[in-house]
Amino acid sequence: MKPVAFDYERPRTLAEAVRLLSTNADAKILAGGQTLGPMLNLRLVQPTLIIDITRIAELTRVEEDGEAVTLGACVTHASIEDQKIVDPSNGFLAEVAHGIAYRAVRTRGTIGGSLAHADPAADWLSCLMALGAEVLLTGARGKRRIGVADFMRGALDTELEPDEIMDGVRIPKLSKKARAGFAKICRKSGEFADAIGAVLHDPERGVLRLVAGATQGRPIIIDPATCPIDMNFPPPLGPVRKKLEQSGLAADVYELNIHMAAIARALDKAHAQ
Repeated sequence: MKPVAFDYERPRTLAEAVRLLSTNADAKILAGGQTLGPMLNLRLVQPTLIIDITRIAELTRVEEDGEAVTLGACVTHASIEDQKIVDPSNGFLAEVAHGIAYRAVRTRGTIGGSLAHADPAADWLSCLMALGAEVLLTGARGKRRIGVADFMRGALDTELEPDEIMDGVRIPKLSKKARAGFAKICRKSGEFADAIGAVLHDPERGVLRLVAGATQGRPIIIDPATCPIDMNFPPPLGPVRKKLEQSGLAADVYELNIHMAAIARALDKAHAQ
């Protein structure tokens, strides 16, 4: 099967892309195309206009300030894997990028596209929630910034408005003593995960955050504000398991166990640093 006929535009500026999007209700944004391409071919989506944003220089920017690094939404997984960016994470982002699908996918897929699609099994969602990252959105009514944890409302459902484009991701810099770990359980390498565990312990910044991803909806965030754990590392797993049970995983013992296993593996990786 092939896509239905559609118009195609390749804007050179973010403002032009927003204008096209805001004046075409049936438009779709094309970045890496790793999700949109198959959906077009299967006719799961039938837009009248495709807006190709891959030639917008602003969307491949890398900006650094004293507290964070901002990556343009069209920065590819491969660029992060190859450390062609300013790295705020002491190598953690490159490690996560290396495990995404296959190299051919990583050379085309983008960090912004992954977040905008909001598949619960996507690696960046859990990783960036653990890091406390924010997404930057630009629309006809201006710009706004929202935490990744609040950006995702549920499976394939985000706070992105129909006339908005994600233009970047702002990632806080980790301190030199920070430790981070990421683990996923899948049937074979390159496939979507059945369970994800992401961990950040940054005592200099007072941050301890665990994330259970690849659930049926939003990843589950576990931190001292939501679970009786303190800044000692590694934290006890009993309260973590109870938090997962309270978050809806108790009904399926297998799901609960593999998510606990993913978190335990992520903790082991972080603790070994």
